Amino acid sequence: MISASWQRSLAANVDPDLHTAPTVFAADELPDLRERHPLHPSLPVLRETLLGFAEEAGHIMIVTDAQGHILWCEGSKDTRGIAEDVGLAEGTLWSEGAAGTNGMGTALALNSPVTVHSAEHLVRTYHHWTCAASPIRDPDSGTTIGVVDLSGPISTVHPSMVALVSASARLAESEMLARMHARDEALRARNMRHLIALRGEPGALLSPSGRVVAVEPYGLLPARVDVSCGRVLLDDGREAVLEPLAEGYLLHVPRQRHVRRSVLSLSFLLPEPRVVLDGREVPISSRHAEILCALTLHGRLSAGQLALRLYGERGNPTTVRAELHRLRAQLGPDVLATRPYRLTADVEADFLAARSALADGDVPLAAARYRGSLLRRSEAPFVLAERDDLASGVRRAVLSRGDANALWTFTQTDSGEHDVEALEQLVRLLPPDDVRLAIATARLRRLSQDD
Repeated sequence: MISASWQRSLAANVDPDLHTAPTVFAADELPDLRERHPLHPSLPVLRETLLGFAEEAGHIMIVTDAQGHILWCEGSKDTRGIAEDVGLAEGTLWSEGAAGTNGMGTALALNSPVTVHSAEHLVRTYHHWTCAASPIRDPDSGTTIGVVDLSGPISTVHPSMVALVSASARLAESEMLARMHARDEALRARNMRHLIALRGEPGALLSPSGRVVAVEPYGLLPARVDVSCGRVLLDDGREAVLEPLAEGYLLHVPRQRHVRRSVLSLSFLLPEPRVVLDGREVPISSRHAEILCALTLHGRLSAGQLALRLYGERGNPTTVRAELHRLRAQLGPDVLATRPYRLTADVEADFLAARSALADGDVPLAAARYRGSLLRRSEAPFVLAERDDLASGVRRAVLSRGDANALWTFTQTDSGEHDVEALEQLVRLLPPDDVRLAIATARLRRLSQDD
């Protein structure tokens, strides 16, 4: 952890001989910053938990914002004086990019509790210090909004520091969560009449950030709605309307006649993938075919989840988002929805049909529907796995069934044309007067000669 932090800090051109962290905010700017910061109401909880320990141990309690600016620095008077001499003071910036490896900056970089002791600090000025820090997350958005830290001279280090700091961070989050629930309850009490006034029309009350605090019917929406664009597209293709309230939003779905969903037909067991949307063939690239296959098999996916399935660990969500943007422009927003990415059309896929026939135990139908390897040119990790599973499943089924017609159909595919075991069984099963016997025998002979 420390080695990786040093590498990030050095890449940001932090000088190990740097004397102090940079001062960003003047003293007269701090009161307004503190007042507006979401951790301001949680200071009493942090003080009650940490200040007694800090003063007794000769430490200071530090609270930063999400960028690493120190907004509060309290505790031992003597230690605060020493700390100010090295820039450990309110208004300074302690991100890794500004001050190198340190408790606050590294906790923000890793988004987890850390302890940085003595010479683990990149900057030599801080080798006489130790610090334990833990990020604090906003229960509403889930994002990190700051860090709480205990810092002091190395002579006063205590092994329980990081546990104590982590516990105080969780207490602050619990206190914020309780206040959030209280706000939600007040929002419901004051605005429930708007939801009732819809008279059975689907709708919801949303917090200012888009969290769903009341919904009818249940399951209409996910836990959070994007309120930045004024319109919300539901999974079933309907468009909901956002109306601002004095606090939060009312979301409702206007009554409308049934809108026919688009039909997306995917033929991915052919030599070249084929996509048909509402009877119209859509030109498709290999990468877009892989994306459609992933969304068909796995449902709702984020850009990161798609990147992992398409590229493995080297996947880049930014690259995937660009591909999705182009694919969405080609298919339309009523077919490919976002946040998370999902198909909202009725999907008919040949590989799904083959899987379904296998699951039902209908071997002849499975063999008929299996026309070849899934996206045979693809090297995407999830396609390789699904391709192998489907081909192996069909092969096992036709071999165990001993059906000459199903075996013949399978051996006409790229998966079965070189399958010696399948051809041998086919030759045994076909009657002497069946013209397919000569073809199967000749193919088996060629394979034996090749070996």
